[in-house]
Amino acid sequence: MDRLASFGNDPFDKPPCRGCSSYLTEPYIKCAECGPSPFLLCLQCFTKGFEYKKHESDHKYEIMTSDFPVLEPGWTAQEEMALLEAVMDCGFGNWQDVAYQMRTKTKEECESHYMKNFINNPLFSSTLLSLRKTKDSRFAEGAIPFKPTDDPPRPTFDSVLSRDMAGYMPARADFMEEFDNYAEWDLKDIDFVDDDSDILRALKLSVVDIYHSRLKERQRRKNHRESFRCNLRAAGTFIQTSNIFGNGENVSGECCGCQTV
Repeated sequence: MDRLASFGNDPFDKPPCRGCSSYLTEPYIKCAECGPSPFLLCLQCFTKGFEYKKHESDHKYEIMTSDFPVLEPGWTAQEEMALLEAVMDCGFGNWQDVAYQMRTKTKEECESHYMKNFINNPLFSSTLLSLRKTKDSRFAEGAIPFKPTDDPPRPTFDSVLSRDMAGYMPARADFMEEFDNYAEWDLKDIDFVDDDSDILRALKLSVVDIYHSRLKERQRRKNHRESFRCNLRAAGTFIQTSNIFGNGENVSGECCGCQTV
């Protein structure tokens, strides 16, 4: 049975073959009985009758391919996905680069097919909710102007104070780049599957625990920064009050009351 492949055109988007660990290219085989994580095999391992743990060679299977038409006879499902990916990468209207990335269609064919099936398709107008302006809707008449302020400080991007603040954004209580900014990279490709060995699962859990400790350190630094800003604001209030009363009596200098992160 032909089924639309559940992954993109890039072979690196697919899980590797369970038999030889090679990157899968269409067509490939998906076991219909093993799960919930997909058990995928390349054609070579499938023809050799590869078996692993609960998977047996006589299980029912599906042939995963995108080589069949969906919207028009001359466009396969794989080409439909390639067109959408190319429009996302190159931008709507840049049909020359879209066609260059697809390699199987001209820019005229790409534009005509996209406009016909994804823009001017009458099916969309009958199925998608139309945006309607209601009496309670409020729309800004124009862009909201940016005004630098001192509490919290919002200097202009090219000012000296902006450079001195090293990317800190007080209104968001955050930096443009987090502390330990690439902590997520160490676990972005981790995937827990049912047939992981005990050692491999323990290793993956250790990576997650390390990531949690790095998040705690990142949060600790945020709390310290917010406490410093709170004390700095309280000091400013103390100075202003002292100037008003002359001697600063009855001024406690306590925290300004703002909430730390």
